[in-house]
Amino acid sequence: MTKLRWIAAAALALSIAAPGAAQEKQVTQTTEKVDEGMDLPPLPADKTVKQSAVIGGRTISYNATVGTIPVRDGKGKTIGQVVYTAYTVPGADVNRPVTFAFNGGPGASSVYLNLGAVGPKRLQFGAQGDAPSDAPITTDNPNSWLDFTDLVFIDPIGTGFSRSLVDEEETNKAFYANDPDIEYLSKVIYDWLVKEGRLRSPKYVMGESYGGYRTPRIAYELQSQIGVGLNGIVMVSPYLDPASGDGATALSPLPWIIDLPSMAAANLERQGRLTPAAMADVVAYARGPFATDLLQGRSDPAAVARIVDNVTELTGLDRDLVAERGGRIDSGTYLRAVHREDRTIGSVYDSNVTAFDPFPWSAQRRSNDPILDALIAPTTSAMVDFITRVVGWKTDARYHALSYEVNEAWDRGEPDDKPVQDLRKAIANDPNMAVMIVHGWDDLSCPFMASVLIVDQMPDFGMAERVKLDVYPGGHMFYSRDDSGAAFKRDARAIYNMRG
Repeated sequence: MTKLRWIAAAALALSIAAPGAAQEKQVTQTTEKVDEGMDLPPLPADKTVKQSAVIGGRTISYNATVGTIPVRDGKGKTIGQVVYTAYTVPGADVNRPVTFAFNGGPGASSVYLNLGAVGPKRLQFGAQGDAPSDAPITTDNPNSWLDFTDLVFIDPIGTGFSRSLVDEEETNKAFYANDPDIEYLSKVIYDWLVKEGRLRSPKYVMGESYGGYRTPRIAYELQSQIGVGLNGIVMVSPYLDPASGDGATALSPLPWIIDLPSMAAANLERQGRLTPAAMADVVAYARGPFATDLLQGRSDPAAVARIVDNVTELTGLDRDLVAERGGRIDSGTYLRAVHREDRTIGSVYDSNVTAFDPFPWSAQRRSNDPILDALIAPTTSAMVDFITRVVGWKTDARYHALSYEVNEAWDRGEPDDKPVQDLRKAIANDPNMAVMIVHGWDDLSCPFMASVLIVDQMPDFGMAERVKLDVYPGGHMFYSRDDSGAAFKRDARAIYNMRG
């Protein structure tokens, strides 16, 4: 599995008011002291400011809070501090939902869903032409979900300003592994609900990319271990099945079946022919004749020829290249080859978003992902400006929008389908829990076809569409496109309205 496959990058948009526009509301709670021996100054106390944004055609007034929740070990020792950003509408009744949002990586903060997708303010990123030097200035986000749910964006330990208070060995054991990550983040959700008196509110969890790996597992952990039932879960470009990744090519045709439709979608988009109907034909080919011919392998020369012809047509790649690889095109080859003539490289998150290749004559790619490199600067600057200047939560600590150190330290264990197992169990336990999976057509980091196949292998749990799957124009961060973000909000509101 490549690093890019694990690094989750999304988009961000958050609440940045003009200087002096925010009215501060001091919170009396103080953060816990850092353990002796750790050379870390204490984090500030929770702080809240009043803000407003025009969302869905009307002005929404809300409180923006930056706060901290301690993480304790089994003996009650504080071993970490999780920093969150919450947007809540004051005076709402107990029936107002609250949604907890995570990004992925592992190693990504929640800034991308916050400032790019559903937060009250938005920063443009993730599209062709966006650059690191773009001004980190936000605007009201018409596609924010704040008009129908409160929002709590959680930064896992090692991301944002969240931090461990123990040594490296204990940090890796307590935070940087699949199972401990689920356990402490589930407890953080519970602690926030208790802290804010919101246990009676409808509750939702939203996760993007590796956050989509987290979401169903958190749902089941909350249900079965902590005692909190969720009304719904939303998985955005989820990384649901580590076992079906690029490396699993010895026997299984799944990697090729999963990646081809996203390559075809990008090719159709470049031709102005991307439609749901066109993609229905691609999906039918990928799971039907393509899968059958792949399993035939070289035992059937005619099958190999059919694969080469069809993959060439679907991807727009040079036929000689496709034939050389037997019709089996991995995402790295595709991203380098499809834009080779103009000496640019496509992003794994949206292959139609490109950057100049700094080493166009190299046999191997030697640069990072175009979207990742373009979004780190504006998203980091915008978020730190909001937290420190607008909210006034002053700290000298470094903010990590995306931590490669966390990603490299992560213990992934054996690739398995735990998120799908836990999703099945959580759905079976609660017939009222809504489930929504969403993707962008062009995403090669977490291709939509994987979720299509996963959902179709699940039982119906007494209802044909217990799991709703939607795909929108765009890539991993499809919501950075205005139309796709609006469609995502519309479809999500319908899920929230199913309650009761």
